[in-house]
Amino acid sequence: FSTSTYCKMWADAQKDLDILLQKERGEFLQPETNLGKVSKMLAASYIQYMEIFRKLAAAYDHLIHRQKRAAIRPVLDSVMGRILEIKREMVKLDNSECQYLDDILMELNRPLEDIEIPIPKYFIEENLEVLQQREKTLDEILLNAGLQEQKPVEAMTLPEAIKLIQVAERARQGRSRAVFMKRIYLEEKRTTKQEEQTGQSPDDAATRIQKVWRGYIQRKRTEKIREEEMIFLGITLPLHLEGIGSFRKQAGTIKALQDNVQERQDEEFFKDKLKETEGAHIKETLQDQISQCFTECRHITGRFPDFPPEKAGGSKAIFSEKTPEQVLEELAAKQEAEKTDQKGKNEKEEKEKSKEKKPQKAGKKVRLPADEGWKMGPSNFLSILEEGSSQFKVFWQNRDNESDFLQDHDPELIKEWKREEVEEEIRVQVTELMEEKLRNLKLHVDGEKVGTQKKGGKAEKVRAAMMSLAHRTIDSLYQELAEGGLLIKARAVNLSDYIGNYDCLRSSLRGTGAQPLPSAPDVRQLVALYGILPLGSQMVHENAPLVKSLLLAGPTGVGKKMLVHAICTETGANLFNLTPSNIAGKYPGKEGLLMMLHMVLKVGKELQPSVVWIGDTEKMFSKGAPKGEDEMDSKRLGKMLPQFLKALKPKDRVLLVGTTARPFEANMGPFCKVYQKIILIPRPDYMSRFGKYFNSSSLWKHFILQNGGAFSSLENLSCLAQLSDGFTQGHILDVVQTVLSELRLLQMPRKPLKTVEFATSLARHIPVYKEEEETLE
Repeated sequence: FSTSTYCKMWADAQKDLDILLQKERGEFLQPETNLGKVSKMLAASYIQYMEIFRKLAAAYDHLIHRQKRAAIRPVLDSVMGRILEIKREMVKLDNSECQYLDDILMELNRPLEDIEIPIPKYFIEENLEVLQQREKTLDEILLNAGLQEQKPVEAMTLPEAIKLIQVAERARQGRSRAVFMKRIYLEEKRTTKQEEQTGQSPDDAATRIQKVWRGYIQRKRTEKIREEEMIFLGITLPLHLEGIGSFRKQAGTIKALQDNVQERQDEEFFKDKLKETEGAHIKETLQDQISQCFTECRHITGRFPDFPPEKAGGSKAIFSEKTPEQVLEELAAKQEAEKTDQKGKNEKEEKEKSKEKKPQKAGKKVRLPADEGWKMGPSNFLSILEEGSSQFKVFWQNRDNESDFLQDHDPELIKEWKREEVEEEIRVQVTELMEEKLRNLKLHVDGEKVGTQKKGGKAEKVRAAMMSLAHRTIDSLYQELAEGGLLIKARAVNLSDYIGNYDCLRSSLRGTGAQPLPSAPDVRQLVALYGILPLGSQMVHENAPLVKSLLLAGPTGVGKKMLVHAICTETGANLFNLTPSNIAGKYPGKEGLLMMLHMVLKVGKELQPSVVWIGDTEKMFSKGAPKGEDEMDSKRLGKMLPQFLKALKPKDRVLLVGTTARPFEANMGPFCKVYQKIILIPRPDYMSRFGKYFNSSSLWKHFILQNGGAFSSLENLSCLAQLSDGFTQGHILDVVQTVLSELRLLQMPRKPLKTVEFATSLARHIPVYKEEEETLE
């Protein structure tokens, strides 16, 4: 794909976004009593936003131009946030996490795969060096602590060694033959030239020289153009970067070199140039504005005003085009609003608690009064989307992308964007100077002394509670948690590795009023929406509906732990393991557990994103009395989790993920209070075990090929899918690994695999019985 292709993809996404925003203004802002119509509108918008998300993510990942990427980024994040907002409305309307959109997809002529959540690559790529260094540090800590074995150097087999020697020898013989043939060719050419040069006229000689020279110049030009094209496509590197070429290619940062190295220097150059040419004028203007405001306020009120605090806008309140009386009135109004704001928050929290005490039954849809109707809630992203759309129309819509082959920067745009940063930096400097000047004026003119503000409140209490950790560095806490086995290394698995297909039979149960179990694609979608997207983007996490905790429930072996590792892999998050069996005896007592949570909270916030995983989480909320000290500590930790979640703010990309195979053993009140979202993961259905088509993804075929086997019979695969009804992904993987031993793999060429081999091993496992499934539901 070329640059123009992705520019067109961006333009198409912006065009679709404009149409969708216009549609939302007309439909979502009007009250609607027909809930069926509302459900259709939300589903259609959800699918359309998903298509826009997919296009913007592809354009952002592949475009090189930094300014274009900077224009796409806020729109991309806002589209992700808007998808989460619409999902929240759909869940409220249906009172179910799983919505079946088959009918809407058929109306829009879209395949089922269009509702798969794409994972933007920038979640990892933008922090690649930091993540690599952190992984290297963690490996060293675990290796020194004896928690991780050093990977042994694999010895080369005899056939591989023979093949390597053969390749090297053939290459040597080829080079020798090429040198010999070149020598013969040059000798023949020299002899021919000597024969032709005898008896030539000066005109013929000049023509020959011109011909040779023009050919040489044209070859050089062609070679230069080809080299520029190869550098642009990322196939080769410039000469000054050839030394680090192999490492960069392996790390996948060719594109990062293209769009970060040179243009970042250009932007810094323009910023320094602006400071040099306009900095003095900006500083003088700001000082004059503040001084003028001080003088006018004293003339009106008889005394110099107090300098506006940062909460009230700081010196920005003075820079706004307002009279001194208006500035003083606004500051006084803001101080009164801060006093009454806390009362309003307390009343709001009490109302929300009273609502939470009366939850609706699962599967029962929302009923609205006849005179009110449904109306879309407020959005934190629509204004950003509209602003991004207008900027696209002004700056990029009519830009000629074909002539911009090198995807160079636009100096005027950089100056315009960097001017705001320069003004903000200078404003901070001017604020400090003018605060000192105001103190001197009050002291010498009005005879006042400026007192220091008292510090206190909840923030001081929190600091006092964590004084024991104040002297500790993040590196020392990180090392202690890693050596204690609480900070572990996540396995490199992607969300797409969680295999499974859509089950069309489950969607047919909607008409009966039953709640069908989610399929594997539903699980992937929910994990991406509630786990990966918010953790990957700071803007989405701060403004989208906040999900602090997530529970993955299902039988043993359905892939709950794999999904936890997939969240960490897709976002580059740290993984803290607070499973009861893992923390047993490490931080005993109430004080020890409190210290452990503070350490996890401090490291998780500082090195975000982070995932705090609690396996077998139902043990923390078990109904019976604790039988030992370890179980007592486990229950104490369960009681501390609400306070742990309360300490997480929207800016903190930390997610609590619990996994359980027996949630029915927990005390439901406190258990459901801790976990905000609950995802039930059932055992795989027939479509996931077999696949829609023989070439599509299926559990049996995937695991057999992954472990070195070969399976070509469609009948045998269908038979295995039927035999494994009731078994989980973990059972199937264990069966395949047991059958495909080293000896069996050596026998594969002369003894193909048979169904009976897997059936015998499968019979040794205990399936998930119907009673357990019903209890989980």
